[in-house]
Amino acid sequence: MKGGTAILRKVLTESGWVQGIPAADPRVTAFKGIPFAASAAGENRWRAPQPAPPWDGIRKCFEFGPIAMQEIPGGNPNDIYTREWHVDGTVPMSEDCLQLNIWTNAKSADEKLPVMIWIYGGGLMVGYPSEMEMDGECIARRGVILVSINYRVNVFGFLAHPALTAEAPDAPTNFGHLDQQAGIRWVKRNIAAFGGDPDNITIFGQSAGGGSCEIQLCSPQNAGLFRRAVIHSGGGLLPPSSLSPRLSEAEKQGERLFKALGVKTLEEARRVDAQTLWNVAVASGSFEWGTVIGDAFLPDTPANIIGRGEENDADLVIGNTGDEFLFSPSVDSEEALEEYARRKFADCADEYLAIVRKGAKSPDDIKKNATYNNFEMGNMLWLDLNARKPKHTMYFYRFDPDIPGWDDPGAFHSSDLWFAFETLAKCWRPFTGKHYDLARQMCNYWTNFARSGDPNGDDADGTPMEKWEPYTADTRKVMLFSDRPRLQTAEQSEFFRFLQQSCESGRISFRSLNAFNSEKELR
Repeated sequence: MKGGTAILRKVLTESGWVQGIPAADPRVTAFKGIPFAASAAGENRWRAPQPAPPWDGIRKCFEFGPIAMQEIPGGNPNDIYTREWHVDGTVPMSEDCLQLNIWTNAKSADEKLPVMIWIYGGGLMVGYPSEMEMDGECIARRGVILVSINYRVNVFGFLAHPALTAEAPDAPTNFGHLDQQAGIRWVKRNIAAFGGDPDNITIFGQSAGGGSCEIQLCSPQNAGLFRRAVIHSGGGLLPPSSLSPRLSEAEKQGERLFKALGVKTLEEARRVDAQTLWNVAVASGSFEWGTVIGDAFLPDTPANIIGRGEENDADLVIGNTGDEFLFSPSVDSEEALEEYARRKFADCADEYLAIVRKGAKSPDDIKKNATYNNFEMGNMLWLDLNARKPKHTMYFYRFDPDIPGWDDPGAFHSSDLWFAFETLAKCWRPFTGKHYDLARQMCNYWTNFARSGDPNGDDADGTPMEKWEPYTADTRKVMLFSDRPRLQTAEQSEFFRFLQQSCESGRISFRSLNAFNSEKELR
């Protein structure tokens, strides 16, 4: 009897052998729950990720590892994300969560396939790589290895405290981002054994995961770690750039937390039960957790680092959905509008009022005139800054198809995930053929970009897809993903141009323009 085609199911990593499981398509192998670092419990709580201990024998990587400590997924049945994908409230949760997952269709270790590393979103408060929409099989079927990384969130990932700074001045906070970095470094060291090319890595993520990609791009510790990034709804030069506290400010919050916990030392805090810690630090609503500015990992805000052109070299795809985080002033009178304008726009208030009042016959008209997509604003600031002094090849997209369903959600924040991973068949929404076509082509663009830095290529039937041109000062091209991919010129309203020009000139600060009050809102 003749032997069949070899499929890569067992791999030797730096810590030991791992065995994967056939995906739904048996030509793809999924390795789930591979430790890339040691448990973050006990003495490793609030420490930079430590090396994963070795194991004997073959580790069966057939199931996802525990998710990071957070609120129980799916607890609110009225939440759109509960309806969308937080379907299992019994998913294991633990501080021993620093594991990653790999999907590969390599048949041997010498194939040098391109690699995409996924960083999930959730406002740096929740989220996990085993969410059902993030399945890597369709990406792997295209000859691109997909890796998804787990990382610490909320207080477990982003506490700062003077005792931590004294203990580890080079890594006093931002543990969740350091987890992401450690996962990328693990991939760099080990992915060749899975058939991947360690010199052809693309990181990508959405929401706080997209912002995390931007932060990894800006860390001076990451030079040469990856070649490209795809940033879904990361906020560009607005969130998280204009929200994050400085280290000294974050340390003061850490001191308040210790008082709330009734502990005086770091050792005592590390002994607090994980659920008790979460109840006091997160569930109480008394504290906010997220990226901290001013440590060795992230010495300045991403906006400042990018503004000075100091970010790492990488080609970029950035974009946003059409209906996410649309912001307009919550005012119900002319007096309230005047007060809002003077407070938020200061010396630009008269110009702001003239634009938003133009042609308006009612307060609703004014709100409509003053509405903008906060994330698209941040992306355009980044795109136009780069267009004036090109450092990266940048591709811009707007995701704005009709999303079906009884809730009539529009192109809501995160709706593009079903399409980028081509996992629509898992969703409850009544998607039709045009949606499946769009998802297939989006996944094509993403994997083409990961392969070569150029998203263009042929569709599955051999016909060329719509040509996607980079965003430049002369062309200002945006790929609109609506009923189908269509390349357009990025047009802007008078109000949008006013906001952008005022922000670029320094008349309006990034923080003032930001529609959000805290990291907690970016979920």
